[in-house]
Amino acid sequence: MQKPLSVAVVIPAFNEEATIASCLESCFNQKTPFSEIIVVDNLSTDKTVEIVTGLQKRHKNLKLVFQTDAQGILPTRNLGFNAVSADIIGRIDADTIIDENWVVSIQETFMDNHVAAASGPVEYHDMPLPKVGLAIDEKIRGTLHKLAKNHRFLFGTNMAIRKSAWKQIRDIELQDPDNTMHEDISLALALFQNDFEIIYAPTMLAGMSARRIENSPRDFYRYVMRFENTFRAYGLKSTSARIPIFIYLLIYFPVRTIRKFYDGENSKFTLAKLKDDISLMSDKIKRPRLRKDKVVIDESSEL
Repeated sequence: MQKPLSVAVVIPAFNEEATIASCLESCFNQKTPFSEIIVVDNLSTDKTVEIVTGLQKRHKNLKLVFQTDAQGILPTRNLGFNAVSADIIGRIDADTIIDENWVVSIQETFMDNHVAAASGPVEYHDMPLPKVGLAIDEKIRGTLHKLAKNHRFLFGTNMAIRKSAWKQIRDIELQDPDNTMHEDISLALALFQNDFEIIYAPTMLAGMSARRIENSPRDFYRYVMRFENTFRAYGLKSTSARIPIFIYLLIYFPVRTIRKFYDGENSKFTLAKLKDDISLMSDKIKRPRLRKDKVVIDESSEL
């Protein structure tokens, strides 16, 4: 009988005090425990480190390491991956909530020796009708993997990679000194272009926040264009690879509007968030603006 594969999880973190505790609780509550839970702090200035340190007292498999050389997800992720001693490296975000069978699912998925990496579906736990959202997400991700002939996808919120595969491609993967690429897509392309197989694993279930959709249109566009930057860096010209770009841009305004009226923490619709946004906008309008050496007051504030 084959010995069960050991599984670790790496969680990059930058100012994640609002979500890191819930994320880690889902890691502690696995039916089969992680051999290692590694939080990689990347120059946080909030209480992220304090929260993780406090949890270490009760959880001996929780490790905290620091990436202080540069601000960015890729070097932070790499430091965490290199610190893992387990057979399989799981990778999630600091706002991810993983299913209690996540480790078991990874062990079963990687029993197939041809699998080098895998990603699963996500449920947006702070959006209305999360199960409906999950069903849609499963359909989209499954279809994207079927359409992917000359590329593959990985999703940093919910993915795993065989440690032996990581060791072989970590010096091949393109670096991103300007921080303009998606590190998970970069990893997927580096693996696939070097003959490692990546699969979609529907049983690898995780939840995540939809908070990124609240970014300004300009910031969200820049985020989405990271796909294109990554594809170009790897010389990928596939049309099907760019489908996620169109999907993200298509859903941005409708989903962002829903977020304005929905309190994810209490799972209810409310006007409170919209009122806060209006109040914030009003404060910005009334705030004096400095031009050269003079204080100029908006005309609206002079009335």
